[in-house]
Amino acid sequence: MQATAYTYDPETRSGSVLLDDGTPLPFDSAAFDAGGLRLLRPGQRVRIETGGEGPDRRITLVTLQTF
Repeated sequence: MQATAYTYDPETRSGSVLLDDGTPLPFDSAAFDAGGLRLLRPGQRVRIETGGEGPDRRITLVTLQTF
């Protein structure tokens, strides 16, 4: 799934993305670390993987979108 980076805190390595429908979805440091990224800037397109459904939906991986 693709999304757009919305917020990112380099100290905690956590933040949030906006799904293509505008829904914000937070991610934690484990999801950020799983993608092997060093930095994330708001506005970057990212690829995410999620687990769970509804209010229990969580991002499990954040990485850069490559074409």
